[in-house]
Amino acid sequence: MADTLEFNEIYQEVKGSMNDGRLRLSRQGVIFKNSKTGKVDNIQASELAEGVWRRVALGHGLKLLTKNGHVYKYDGFRESEFDKLSDFFKAHYRLELAEKDLCVKGWNWGTVRFGGQLLSFDIGEQPVFEIPLSNVSQCTTGKNEVTLEFHQNDDAEVSLMEVRFYVPPTQEDGVDPVEAFAQNVLSKADVIQATGDAICIFRELQCLTPRGRYDIRIYPTFLHLHGKTFDYKIPYTTVLRLFLLPHKDQRQMFFVISLDPPIKQGQTRYHFLILLFSKDEDISLTLNMNEEEVEKRFEGRLTKNMSGSLYEMVSRVMKALVNRKITVPGNFQGHSGAQCITCSYKASSGLLYPLERGFIYVHKPPVHIRFDEISFVNFARGTTTTRSFDFEIETKQGTQYTFSSIEREEYGKLFDFVNAKKLNIKNRGLKEGMKQSYDEYADSDEDQHDAYLERMKEEGKIREENANDSSDGSGEETDESFNPGEEDDDVAEEFDSNASASSSSGDGDSDRDEKKPAKKAKIVKDRKPRKKQLESKKGKDPNAPKRPMSAYMLWLNANREKIKSDHPGISITDLSKKAGELWKAMSKEKKEEWDRKAEDARRDYEKAMKEYSVGSKSESSKTERSKKKKKKQEKQMKGKVEKKGAASKSLSSTKSPAKNMSESFKSKEFVSSDESSSGESKKEDSEEEGVASLPPSSEESASGSD
Repeated sequence: MADTLEFNEIYQEVKGSMNDGRLRLSRQGVIFKNSKTGKVDNIQASELAEGVWRRVALGHGLKLLTKNGHVYKYDGFRESEFDKLSDFFKAHYRLELAEKDLCVKGWNWGTVRFGGQLLSFDIGEQPVFEIPLSNVSQCTTGKNEVTLEFHQNDDAEVSLMEVRFYVPPTQEDGVDPVEAFAQNVLSKADVIQATGDAICIFRELQCLTPRGRYDIRIYPTFLHLHGKTFDYKIPYTTVLRLFLLPHKDQRQMFFVISLDPPIKQGQTRYHFLILLFSKDEDISLTLNMNEEEVEKRFEGRLTKNMSGSLYEMVSRVMKALVNRKITVPGNFQGHSGAQCITCSYKASSGLLYPLERGFIYVHKPPVHIRFDEISFVNFARGTTTTRSFDFEIETKQGTQYTFSSIEREEYGKLFDFVNAKKLNIKNRGLKEGMKQSYDEYADSDEDQHDAYLERMKEEGKIREENANDSSDGSGEETDESFNPGEEDDDVAEEFDSNASASSSSGDGDSDRDEKKPAKKAKIVKDRKPRKKQLESKKGKDPNAPKRPMSAYMLWLNANREKIKSDHPGISITDLSKKAGELWKAMSKEKKEEWDRKAEDARRDYEKAMKEYSVGSKSESSKTERSKKKKKKQEKQMKGKVEKKGAASKSLSSTKSPAKNMSESFKSKEFVSSDESSSGESKKEDSEEEGVASLPPSSEESASGSD
């Protein structure tokens, strides 16, 4: 038989709430770990008194009773797992796993039995329901009634507020059965009563959550916060964890108490109690107990008279009473040497502490995230500036926490910490690049060879030469496709030609109306190819030869794998640093070998560039010749069209003399000079101008024939 049994998706019933987690049974005992809070319940094998198997709402359940009266209930087992559990209990715990079913008759009359910390309401021999007396917050009595009130659980969807028992009067031995019932309940109930004197009192402590100054009274079983407006009573059983965290200014200390269930103030829930101390505050403390009681109860962890820093005294007393370890920051150190990182969560600025097993953020709102509940982390660029970045954490339950405005200098330390803890990094490749750029800024020593600086210089030269090549190659085409001077001349000539050719007002208007859309069409035709050429200008020619690498880069590419094999697990940043050191320490003779290789590569590149430039020039000359030929043909066609238009105009002018005489008179010199200037402008017009002048000439010829 196996030494351990493990069950996933098991639910523990706590104050009406079903908390999921994992259950493991071993020779040493039973361990249950809550998936939500990470709280671990450990039951030693020697403490187990009874085990009960029964059918419950979520399938089958296991109830464990300990010798000191505690009850633990676990649900979510399958019926087929009974034999396996029963054999394990017999072999390792020497207990018989009994099968007991609950009574489902629905009767409300029965017998109450008190066993340890459990109140059981039975009908016959079968239990109907059971109440752990540790859940009872108050017990009051009436004439024949006993009323039990319960501690509330915020995680429970439905909470049981109170239960009333009717106790019939009896005359047995003169004992009042109602009082006897109440005494049995109160002897085991978790009723908080501030009776007796406090062990010690800390006056006017600064509390960040809940905000204010409180007197903290330390009682044997609970903690009492007394403020001007509110009072809180915190049982030590609700304390989940204790943290002692140094402030970034090294002058203050945070003492954080994690609570489950939280303390309440109206509708507000405080899962963390955060106290702020100054390191300079000292205190002399005397416990309100004699030395024998102190020694017997605390076993040397506390003494009757103590003195020291205030935060040390509070943390020492809390550790002894709660019996839990105090968590402090691990070996993480930020860029400034502090053990925390300044950042913002939601709308408030605070401090993020990387711990050995999680992260904690203080203080508004406090957040504690364990490593085992983290699905992945993500490094994101800051939304407003490149001087900072965001650190995102997503849990397995889908909750996302974003810590923003972290200084860029903290990136390397935080990345190394996350990597060392083997957390899943969502964008690992991208962020290694970011880490390199950070290290490049951090290690900018002039004396030390910087591999990344070499690479950046090489890339800068490549970009500069590509920009020069593209500007030389596309300059002529750009001048042809877009010439602002020509467009301006075209606009002026249109108005001149309209003025000179307007032999009549009607003809002038028709000319203007028809030449305007022709101008628009020309603009559209000119601008489209310009955009395409600009787009092609942006991209890099894939056929262009690649820039040669420097001697160092050639050596690094050849020896990269050797450095990795000599230093297994080395990061990219450390590899570049190591390569820089090796290159710097290399003798001149060895460097000359790589210089020769770099020189050969440079010659090959220059040769390839010459061939590439000759090929590109020949192609461009061909395209230029074809363009000139096409332009010449267009001018010839344009001249023929203009001659036809002039002939048609002369015919129309001779056939309609009366119409011409009715218009404003012009001298012969004015007309001839105007026509000659218009003729010269028409010769310089583009193909579109010639095409646009066709409709008026054709119309005029048609009118002349009429």
